[in-house]
Amino acid sequence: MKKIYANLLGEWVDLSSDDTCLMGSRMVSPSVWWEENAEIWSPDTKDEHTMYQLDYVTIHYKGKDYRISPIFIQIVSE
Repeated sequence: MKKIYANLLGEWVDLSSDDTCLMGSRMVSPSVWWEENAEIWSPDTKDEHTMYQLDYVTIHYKGKDYRISPIFIQIVSE
């Protein structure tokens, strides 16, 4: 079994344990997001001096929407 963890506001949380958690541009469950290629937003070209061009993953977790860098996601096999 794979568990998907994310560092949200400085706290590592198990996204897999929340049935209402959604991820990616298609807003699917964490397990589906991982199984279907773990999509991140990453433009082909990047403008300088703006955070808007940095890679990110959209996460809806416990009623809040997050936009985080993929480096703050960990996949754990149990």
